[in-house]
Amino acid sequence: MKPVRQHRACALAVFALAYCLPTELSAQLVSLKTVPIAAGDQFQLFPSQKLGMGGVSIAVDDPLLDPFINPAKGSRIPGALLYTAPVFYNISGDNGAGRSLPAGLLFNSGSFFGAASLSLQELESAERFFGPVPVLETGAPELLSDRAANNVYASALFGGKLPDSRFSLGGSLFWGGLSGVQGVDLLYAGATSIEQSGHVLDVRLGLLGELEGERTYEVMLLYNSFDMTHDVTYVEWVWPEDAPIEPSLQTRVETNLDRTNTYGAHLGYVQPLADEGWRVGGIFTSNYKSHPKIPNYEIQNIPRDPGNTWAFNFGIGVSRSADPIEFGIDLILEPIWSDTWAEADTAVTTRNGGVIKAGGKTVENDFVFTNAIVRMGLGIANERAGVQLGLEVRSIDYQLEQVDRVEVTKRKQDESWTEWTPSLGLALKFPEFQVRYVGRLTTGTGQPGTAWTAIGVERGQALDAASDFIVAPSGPLTLQEADVVTHQITVSLPIGR
Repeated sequence: MKPVRQHRACALAVFALAYCLPTELSAQLVSLKTVPIAAGDQFQLFPSQKLGMGGVSIAVDDPLLDPFINPAKGSRIPGALLYTAPVFYNISGDNGAGRSLPAGLLFNSGSFFGAASLSLQELESAERFFGPVPVLETGAPELLSDRAANNVYASALFGGKLPDSRFSLGGSLFWGGLSGVQGVDLLYAGATSIEQSGHVLDVRLGLLGELEGERTYEVMLLYNSFDMTHDVTYVEWVWPEDAPIEPSLQTRVETNLDRTNTYGAHLGYVQPLADEGWRVGGIFTSNYKSHPKIPNYEIQNIPRDPGNTWAFNFGIGVSRSADPIEFGIDLILEPIWSDTWAEADTAVTTRNGGVIKAGGKTVENDFVFTNAIVRMGLGIANERAGVQLGLEVRSIDYQLEQVDRVEVTKRKQDESWTEWTPSLGLALKFPEFQVRYVGRLTTGTGQPGTAWTAIGVERGQALDAASDFIVAPSGPLTLQEADVVTHQITVSLPIGR
């Protein structure tokens, strides 16, 4: 494709980045979203005691989930136990579904602690009815790889209490072998098939300090890498130059790479606020994300689009625990600055006669986010059973400034929306095992598009993908709503009791 044609496509379309991360680790990995995508809970893979309380975490302890977020918190694991936590989710409007079966072991001997888990997963892609020759009309059977994907995840953590001290140190490793990420196939709206392959890697090192007066602090460093390859097949009508010869169908295979590396640091502090079980805590997180390769999605058709992001969050949490009731609330602010751009393959002449050399920026997108998250939850429990109610509200607000260096134009765009996720948790406790159920419903998302360039107007063209999405919309956003319903059942069996 010629450079000028590349640039013009960019001026009318979008930049897109699909980047996955475990949802439950997102407190330390700040997620990016510029379109209200209905993404399934593909990466909800770990057990939790407090997920039904809206995911409150700053001043509320979760002995099952916390070690997977900060490995130093493995010192709080209650002894040794086996667990399994199957997850089922569905996106309304035939926009995809997923089933996961995680299982693992957690242990704490007093001096040393650790955990290991393995998860098997099957994903169903959304119904697709696009392309020049729909599969259903050809009479050919639909390939299994086009309808379902199987992923494998493994994680391990190990640490211990430092001798003669009140400090714990731990490290963890999370790896996922991916043959599919939910909704990526829909980013190539005209493709007849997409083969995905790659992996996600997350490495963490954490420190937990327990001070006098029940005060605690934590420090954690992390590195996260996402690496995917998309082999995309298109079947296209080709019209010969010598009319009136009839057009013919030709197959084109395109390989796209998707790369993101994240470096992060996280600080946390919690202390009693007053008598009667009150606690207060605060967090600070910083992420630097490097995006060396953004795929050449069919909706943008621009190869080699790098970018980088600085993302932060500041949060305060308050909780109260007074048997049999527990309450918590988190308030989090997330300022984010992101820059993505397109590069010229060869020298490009601008509208005013200037020249952009090969490798120079042809279009640049600057995003400024002011996001906010509120989580609140209530739990009532006794020795035999428990009930939890929770709500997470995520407000996303950003301004895009796009500079077109070839057409010598500049534009600004403001977008905002709110995502609501109520949750319900139930627990049954027996001497030999415990069973927990969590149900979550996410609304305010769906199939996004733009008023000027329709992306997702037709069914099957949704930008439905994973947690990080950097898209520079070509016009005001539109939305066909789709809800995500998730169910998780956790069974834990204490060992040695």
